[in-house]
Amino acid sequence: MSIMQKIEEIEAEMARTQRNKNTSHHLGVLKAKLAKLRRELITPKGGGGGGPGEGFDVAKTGDARVGFVGFPSVGKSTLLSNLAGVYSEVAAYEFTTLTTVPGVIRYKGAKIQLLDLPGIIEGAKDGKGRGRQVIAVARTCNLILIVLDVLKPLQHKTLIEHELEGFGIRLNKKPPNISFRKKDKGGINLTATCAQTELDMDTVKSILSEYRMHNADITLRFDATAEDLIDVIEGNRVYVPCIYVLNKIDQISIEELDIIYKVPHTVPLSAHHRWNFDDLLEMMWEYLNLVRIYTKPKGQLPDYTSPIVLNGDNPVVESFCNKLHRTLLKDFKYANVWGSSVKHNPQKVGKEHNLNDEDVVQVIKKI
Repeated sequence: MSIMQKIEEIEAEMARTQRNKNTSHHLGVLKAKLAKLRRELITPKGGGGGGPGEGFDVAKTGDARVGFVGFPSVGKSTLLSNLAGVYSEVAAYEFTTLTTVPGVIRYKGAKIQLLDLPGIIEGAKDGKGRGRQVIAVARTCNLILIVLDVLKPLQHKTLIEHELEGFGIRLNKKPPNISFRKKDKGGINLTATCAQTELDMDTVKSILSEYRMHNADITLRFDATAEDLIDVIEGNRVYVPCIYVLNKIDQISIEELDIIYKVPHTVPLSAHHRWNFDDLLEMMWEYLNLVRIYTKPKGQLPDYTSPIVLNGDNPVVESFCNKLHRTLLKDFKYANVWGSSVKHNPQKVGKEHNLNDEDVVQVIKKI
């Protein structure tokens, strides 16, 4: 029996099972089995396997990577060529793009790499089409743009989300606040800091026994579901911000456009007419959460032309030094900072200091 048939059987059984308190235990086990089978699909047993798909392994350049995901013929290539000035073959038939086409744009001093991925078809997570490689590239992106046709957005949106979820990509979500630690003996310890509606000791035990784990400490710090626990145990989930780009707005009325504007995480635009690109770029900048830092050589004016771009999750002086040159930290004495992250300008700071957007930094080395 192939993995695909096993997955279909489990999905059918989950659809048949009524959801209530008595069946939650059984559903938890099924979800864990499903997650294990999906992982086998993504990384088949037998190690080596074939080489990577031709043209899919694009080198990572720039400060951030943005992937365009969508069904064939929704305007991904038109959007890329109009945004980045890169020619990606455009035609009126489906599956025009067959490999990854990279392009680079400069926005607010940062170099952002755009990847036009081939169209996804339904069943991509199960290896149909080039789906597996497409989604594998999407996992490496800092931001995913799901390009949708404005005339049929909803069924496409749910299908693509389902495909990406099946591959362990979680869109616009934070990692679940669950701490999980394996140990050698002592059984399973479950601590919950708030009331749980779905997970109890039996369900947790059955999910863990599916992974052959019988000794672990688990702390649930929010009302968690079985999926959250499985995500933490699997440990290979990627949490990526996502923007839904509704293309071809030249084909709808103004009233419909007003309704679309109220949907969260969404930018309506027309790639062909180049409408509303500035809104998209602004939203991309916000979701990528990048911080620009300017350098100031001693006795000279700050260099405002080429900022050092850091990730907004950890914009400390240490990562700034590593980005400049990897040997700089060895001779680091202190840094002078001008900007909104310090109380007086300039201020002496150590390498743990958190920087804000558009700060100016001067590194002082040991003599």
